[in-house]
Amino acid sequence: MTTTPGGLDRTPLTTRLARWAQLYPADRAYTYVDYATDPAGVDVDITWGELDARARAVAATLRRTTDAGQRAAILAPQNLDYVIAFLGALYARVIAVPVFSPDLPGHADRLMAVYADAEPECVLTTTEALPHVEAFFDDNTLPRPKAVIAADRADPADPALTWQDEPIDADDLAYLQYTSGSTRVPAGVMVTHGNIAVNAEQCWGTFDGIPRVSTGVNWLPLFHDMGLVTAVALPIAHASPAVLMDPVAFIMRPVRWLEQLSKQSHAFTCAPNFAYEYLSTKVSEEEKAALDLSGVQVFMNGAETIREGTLTRYLHAYRDHGLRPEVQVPAYGLAEATVYVSSSSRYEKPTIRAFDRDALNAGEARPCDRDDERATVMVGCGTPYGQHIAIVDPATRERVPDGRVGEIWINGPNVTAGYWGRPEATAETYGAALAGDRGDLPERPWLRSGDLGVVHDGELYVTGRIKDLVIIDGRNHYPQDIEYTAYNAHDGVRREYVAAFAVPGEETEDLVVVAERNRRVPVRRLDAAEVADAVRAAVRHHHDVRVGDLVLIEPGGLPRTSSGKVSRTACRKAYLDGTLPLARTGPDAG
Repeated sequence: MTTTPGGLDRTPLTTRLARWAQLYPADRAYTYVDYATDPAGVDVDITWGELDARARAVAATLRRTTDAGQRAAILAPQNLDYVIAFLGALYARVIAVPVFSPDLPGHADRLMAVYADAEPECVLTTTEALPHVEAFFDDNTLPRPKAVIAADRADPADPALTWQDEPIDADDLAYLQYTSGSTRVPAGVMVTHGNIAVNAEQCWGTFDGIPRVSTGVNWLPLFHDMGLVTAVALPIAHASPAVLMDPVAFIMRPVRWLEQLSKQSHAFTCAPNFAYEYLSTKVSEEEKAALDLSGVQVFMNGAETIREGTLTRYLHAYRDHGLRPEVQVPAYGLAEATVYVSSSSRYEKPTIRAFDRDALNAGEARPCDRDDERATVMVGCGTPYGQHIAIVDPATRERVPDGRVGEIWINGPNVTAGYWGRPEATAETYGAALAGDRGDLPERPWLRSGDLGVVHDGELYVTGRIKDLVIIDGRNHYPQDIEYTAYNAHDGVRREYVAAFAVPGEETEDLVVVAERNRRVPVRRLDAAEVADAVRAAVRHHHDVRVGDLVLIEPGGLPRTSSGKVSRTACRKAYLDGTLPLARTGPDAG
């Protein structure tokens, strides 16, 4: 076992998997609930012994074609074969590139960009997805891989596919986690075997799990950092069972997630804020009747801005079905730190504070009454586990006092090795050194997150992205605050589907707000001018800034990242290019 100075276990996941296969071969490891075969769900189980054997068969198959240190892209649907393919690549010491089956709607451009950047020698897929993979290469000019391997055909009973273990160092590269692209073209974050192992330990410590008992229930995409760490790595850390489903199964009928959680005596799960908002409005009282969420210990909320209103609505919707307020766990993380950085405790209610908006925009967290007209209500993201956080002035690289806004810097064994093939970006983001008085913090190496935050009363509050900050007339504005005001200004604006950004103006930057129309309001009765007036007035009143342009677009028209976040960068580009799908409203709309 290899550990960090803080005692966190860096032992590679494959070593742990082999251990569980020996100690608990018949224990259930993962259950995939197949809702495509039957809308009621069909459980497909795999034990630790079966999982280990099948992963080893994939490893042996891989190494027939490629060498250790090469890349293998996973172009497969979200099921147990995806997990097997990923673990097989880890065993083979082949760098995995977790992506998705080419038939996933709306992600073709991303898949091509990731594939071109990673330049994998092999592709891991399934028999079911093979036709889609072949069509992907037929229809595009990307170089064909040496081999396309169907992971479900790698038979562990075949003597030719016996895998002999090879030594894996915790600092060896395990996989490339491609960023969601919310502020730039997706880049491959280089995650080591030690990174993912220790980040699973950090999550486990936060969750305070029970080995072989605590059950993870997840629908998050396995090609996304939060999904991969919490749904695949976390169960392996302590031989704990997991339940997986396809994201589409959740979107089509969100109560399925809660139904699976209701079956568990001690469970944890996680999702972005939008999922909890979705559950608050899309589940009927009849569907709720059979739910019992008393066994859920953690509903982690992360990956995007966490709204107080969402926490309140979710608690109100499910309090009578066993949901306790303290199990709503706000969290902060990023791919460059594997995923998890900090969160609140599952034993305490989330911390919600109101700060003066003008002071916050000027860089100071000044508490105020939540009913104050200039109040910004924020949800705290707790404290880090097994790593350090520093709030730093990005210009001077010195720590700022508690209560001052700065860039969030991270130091810990979960900080990844850099960006694949991007030495300049790696040098800019990784390996920073603190200047001035460091206290008891190390001088280096620090990861520059690109996120702005503040520590107040010992707790981290994330205020926004540096690159997303809207600066008009020399004053800072956080776009998520403006977006919140915009979608609450008029019923014609779809909640959470707004992007605010700045564009060059004649004398200063101009504020642009792009909003999807609310599909629940009939287009013939929707007055675009009325919506624009309401949004302009609300933004002027609450933020003292003029909206230069308000653009109402069709539902689904906002560019989004692979994790479901609104991409302000892509939206700004589409606005400047004139390619946004403008909404048709009024009596003549049809």
